[in-house]
Amino acid sequence: MPNFCAAPNCTRKSTQSDLAFFRFPRDPERCRLWVENCRRADLEEKTPDQLNKHYRLCAKHFEPAMICKTSPYRTVLRDTAIPTIFDLTSHLSNPHSRHRKRIKVLTDEEVRKIKERRLESSIEQLLAKKDKNDSQDGMETNDDVPQLTPHQRELREFLRSLFEVIVLIGKQSFPLSLHSEDDQDSHPVIMSTFQALLENRINAGDKFLRGKFEATAVNEEYWPATQQRKLLEVCERYVREELLQEVRESRFFSLVTGELVEFSEGQHIPVFLRFVDQTNTLREEFIEFLSFEGEELSTADKLESHVTKQWGLSMEHCRGQAHAVSGVLGSRMKAIATQLMERYPMAVNTPCSTCALNVHLANSMPLTGVQVVMSVLKKADSFFKASPLLQVELDSAISILFQDNVEKGNDLKESCRATWMDLHNVFEMAVDLLEPLLLCMDSVHDNEDLKWNDEITSNAYTISEALADFEFVVTLVVLKNALSFTRAFGKNLQGETLDVFFAASSLTAVLHSLHEVIDNIEVYHEFWFEEAVNLATAMEIPVKVPRLFLRKQQAMESVEIQAESFFKEYLTLPVMDYIIQEVKDIFSENHLKALKCLSLVPAVMGQMKFNTSEEAHADVFRSDLPQPDTLPAELHCWRIKWKHRGKEVSLPCTIHETLHHSDVKFFPNVNAFLKILASLPVLKLGSDQGETGQKRLQAYLLDTPVSHRSKNLAVLNINYHIKMDLEEMVECYIKSYPEDEID
Repeated sequence: MPNFCAAPNCTRKSTQSDLAFFRFPRDPERCRLWVENCRRADLEEKTPDQLNKHYRLCAKHFEPAMICKTSPYRTVLRDTAIPTIFDLTSHLSNPHSRHRKRIKVLTDEEVRKIKERRLESSIEQLLAKKDKNDSQDGMETNDDVPQLTPHQRELREFLRSLFEVIVLIGKQSFPLSLHSEDDQDSHPVIMSTFQALLENRINAGDKFLRGKFEATAVNEEYWPATQQRKLLEVCERYVREELLQEVRESRFFSLVTGELVEFSEGQHIPVFLRFVDQTNTLREEFIEFLSFEGEELSTADKLESHVTKQWGLSMEHCRGQAHAVSGVLGSRMKAIATQLMERYPMAVNTPCSTCALNVHLANSMPLTGVQVVMSVLKKADSFFKASPLLQVELDSAISILFQDNVEKGNDLKESCRATWMDLHNVFEMAVDLLEPLLLCMDSVHDNEDLKWNDEITSNAYTISEALADFEFVVTLVVLKNALSFTRAFGKNLQGETLDVFFAASSLTAVLHSLHEVIDNIEVYHEFWFEEAVNLATAMEIPVKVPRLFLRKQQAMESVEIQAESFFKEYLTLPVMDYIIQEVKDIFSENHLKALKCLSLVPAVMGQMKFNTSEEAHADVFRSDLPQPDTLPAELHCWRIKWKHRGKEVSLPCTIHETLHHSDVKFFPNVNAFLKILASLPVLKLGSDQGETGQKRLQAYLLDTPVSHRSKNLAVLNINYHIKMDLEEMVECYIKSYPEDEID
């Protein structure tokens, strides 16, 4: 809210004046002098704290010599400043005026006492200042180590208080400002979060902040935006360096990127690092947002430069990369991954453990129709998650259309309550759900009971229009059937260690099935197209070639093409070709060798009757082992140890359990092998701790509007589990910005 001047006969307020406004001092003696000079009897009853918090005087009531402008951003009072310029008579010319700030009429005795107290106060201040200077001149130290001066100590405590406020803002995900920069002119009285928290700390008794800001004009920003950005940058660098130091100690890591994130300054890629720390715990930590601009080559160069030059890591130690993105970005990130693999062959490109393989394959397909299907499914999922009432509406539509098969209807209702994009059978579910989904959307859009607001009905109309298009129906059916050959394989990849090991061995069979479809594409496409036509007929959707293609065909005056032939040439064949090539690319020779080395996990050994041959695949990581020459003998001892274990000893089932077994330290090569395997992004994270990076990022994006997002604060919020050393932040700030003079 605006600040009003407390002086009698003064009507100035902060929003209508460029003048500085100052708080009443908390010091009881100085505060009493301010009140006496104001000549307001009602203020005499209030405490210095109350006056400091609620009352202000504008600069017009101080001698110019009492006011200092220490920088373009700050106007302060001298320590001994007393207001002396007041209008105590103008109200007498209008005896009928009403003043809420009534002037106290002083007696001769009160005037005499005020003069005496002013004289005594001035003498005391001079003596105190002299004693302080004498004591400082007499101080000597014999220490060789330079001692901090009182000013330097005060400066560090002051910065420490500022960093405490910044860390609080970041961890609690408070916006730095409650409005955008464009709104500042129209809402000048809104206080920034940083300003409000500083004022709160001052009121709570922070003597270092009070000493710096108490005499500052209250309608000015305590700490300008340029200085706030410096604090934020130091905090972000500190958190990142804490994480990177753990990665360096672990040596091997993998790169993981996510979907583009929108900020006011543009789109950025979130980058995570996956590694096994010194406690043998698998972690996936958020590191930084990188700007996404330019061509694939420049982005690959930028990513490599960040890892090596700014993060101090070696790409020679990168053992995997996963890019969980979709649409056009998916194609670009695939090109970036390919370039990185050409430079660093050991940085194998893999699917991300948090994304179902079939969803990954569909997300990365460079086909417009497929991307429309994925976008609509995501919108529909978000639509029903927005309100339980909408989910009830969908359940009702399912019940109507599955009256003859109640069991399947109930299974479908249960599946709909999960996050659709997390399901391995999302396309099978979507085909079964398509008819009730369209019925539900039409019902919400009609809104006969007026129970839905305009936003919901508008979204329902947009989704229903997409669902009622034959191109959407046939694309969804083709995806369901084409990806059915990789569904079980992908589910095993996200299963237990034993499932992943057998999945690596089954890839040849998966590729054989996909090639069989290509060899008999005419037959397969006929069945798939017939299924799409039957579904479209049940939904009263006309079977036709896409409008955009017909327009191009008319312009070229070519022979008319039938719908079945069109979708075989422009949908089924490209989808199958892409799936085969992508599966081959992301399950390269080095990747498969690594997955087959999962036989090092004792439970896998036991399943294979301890008849495994890790040596055949171990050469891929041979140069990473501490004692590669002893590897064959060590692997033999490792198998013997578990084969002849005691009956009461159970076999560890995961890499995480194996790494935490007490005897693994006696097998240095096996230990190193398991840590490298665990860092591969394709393997699921063994504990909730490893998933917090991506989960916290999603929580931050969900809770924070684009206008309030900050890359610096996001790093603090997502990594709130990192212990903050405020003293180290202060030292970093002073070293980074030695030119800053904080007065």
